[in-house]
Parts: sequence; C-alpha cells; structure tokens
Amino acid sequence: MNVTGVGAVFARGRGVRGLEAALREGWVAPSRRPVASSPGSMIPVYSVEEKTIVDKAVLKKMRRADRFSKMAVLAAWDAVQDGGIEIDEAGASLGIILATAFGPQVTAFRFLDEIIDHGDGSVSPTLFSHSVHNAAASYVASALGNHGPTLTVTQFGLSFHQALILARAWIHEGRCEQVLVGSVEECGTVMEYICSRRLGIAEDGRISPFEFSPSPLAVPGEGSVFLLLTGEERDEKYCELRGVFLDDESGEGEPDLRILDADGMSEDETCYQEIAGQDVLIGAYSPLLGSMLTGSAFHCAVAAVMLRNQTLYACPVQENPHAVPVCTSTEEKKLERVQCVRYSCLRERAVIELGR
Repeated sequence: MNVTGVGAVFARGRGVRGLEAALREGWVAPSRRPVASSPGSMIPVYSVEEKTIVDKAVLKKMRRADRFSKMAVLAAWDAVQDGGIEIDEAGASLGIILATAFGPQVTAFRFLDEIIDHGDGSVSPTLFSHSVHNAAASYVASALGNHGPTLTVTQFGLSFHQALILARAWIHEGRCEQVLVGSVEECGTVMEYICSRRLGIAEDGRISPFEFSPSPLAVPGEGSVFLLLTGEERDEKYCELRGVFLDDESGEGEPDLRILDADGMSEDETCYQEIAGQDVLIGAYSPLLGSMLTGSAFHCAVAAVMLRNQTLYACPVQENPHAVPVCTSTEEKKLERVQCVRYSCLRERAVIELGR
C-alpha cells in the first residue's frame, strides 16, 4: 500500500505543514490545566487549541458535533485533499477506518453526568448519539460525502495497527480503491485526573523517551491524524506502507531509522532498550505530540514525511543516558526504510514498516 495523503490536528497546529514546522522547531512546553478534584494542582497537557478546530467551510454541517469528532473530521479532510481526491467524488471507492483507545470519553462522561443530575428521561438524545465510539467516523463519512465502508476499531495501545491490517485486507480484496486510516484521542478533565493518579507525570512537560525507565513519565496529549492509503502505484506519494508486524515479527534486514513510541503510557519502558541498543539510528517524537495510546499513528505520519522529504528530523528531547544512537540534528539523508516500534502495556511488540 502507498501513503498518498496525510492530515493531522495536534497541539502544535494542523496539517502536514504544521507537522513539519513542529519537527523543525523542536520541543515547546505544553499548556497546564488544573486537575479536577484536586484544588491547586496543575498538570501539563498537549492540548489542541480551540482556534485549530474552527473551520466553517469544513464544519458547516457539524454545528452540534463535539471536539472529538471535529478533530477527526479536519484531519481526515486534510488527508483526502493532500492525496488529491476531489471531496465530492470519493463515492463508494473510499473506505474509512478510525482507531481510538478511549473514544469520545469527554462526551460520554457528560452524558453520564446528565443522567445523574436530571434522570435518564431528560438526557439530550444528541449527547447520547455523540457518546458512542462510531460517531466520529460517521461524521467523517458525512463530511466527505462518502458511501464506502466505515468502521471504528478500538484496542487500546494497538488499535491503529489493527486498523492498518484491516485497511490492507480491504484493498487486497477489492472492497475499495483507497482507505482513509486514522486515529483520534481527546484529553478531558476526567482523563487528566486519571493520568495524574495512575501515571507518573513529567512536571516540566518533557517526555524523555530515551530514559527506558521502569517508571516512565508521561504528558497527556490529544489530537487526530489520518493517512490516505491506496494499492495503486503513484508517482506523487509519501512512501510505501510495507507491513505491520506483531508478536516479535519484523521486516527483513535493519531499517535506516527506528522511531520509538515510548511516551510514558506504559508502566515499564525498559523493553525499548533491547532494540535501541542495536546499531540503528533511533528517533522519538512523542515530546511534540503528548502521550497517547494511539500515538503510533502520529509517528507513522512523521515517518511518511521523513521518507517523502528524505530528511531526518532531530529528536525534540535528546537526553540519552544509555548512549544509544539518537538522531540529534535535522539533515537531509537518503532513507529507504523506517520502522515505528511500540510496546503495549502487556509488552507486546508491534512494528509498522514504511519504505521509499
């Protein structure tokens, strides 16, 4: 499969240009929010600014949509346009697969609050309809005028990997010519509270992916990213998606770069040291994006941009106590293969391999 379009909405902006700008600029301190039920406490969060998800042209029919759906629609819209598809011509040839770990949990908790405060007979049906996981994917299909297959995949840390596997199957079976695959996560007050209680939080806002710590630190993040995939060979493309490997499988030979998804969301990140100690250049870009269980989708987009631009981007946080070969500067470089590696909470390894 070939990656022909990329769209993103994240803490530093929107679109491929926003992603490239963030990669070149490097680390910027996240915003800070008060922690619910803990007066006086603050937590660093890579949150999407409201001005980033204001686009009247794209969202004109989504007046009642929540932030979760709006982020997904804008990232998907940008990926389709970046891939050169006419929005009103996608028809049934385009499939849509959205991956998420927690779904629209902000809206879901609002719905529960309404039941507690007013009873189940007085809850807004609109609020209920937006609280289900598939609402965002439905909004994406509606915004694009798409009539192809649409599906939402949830599996916590590896949902995006499963979405890519499904996309390959759809294209191979001829179900659709192209597939729009992406992820979306939202960080609300409940999630911030849970993170502050269950995770170690980097109070200075700096995720340290090369610490390989048995008790890593996280900074909650949110956003959406989509890749437009096709089985056709095209001159104008980012790269080739060569495979998704699970259960300690991997592609043949060593890649030019391994991007680690270490972002503090696992209880133990010492497992990353096993692959970082090999003689392969290592990168990690979660300090630009924040900690998300579906952060692999963002790293996949970063790898696609690198392969298209034939450029290595410096890691935003470079503390390297184990002296592994880290990418420390932004420079042009011939890149043929890039792997994105994630370990789940159960220490299952998943590898996404992209090539030129």
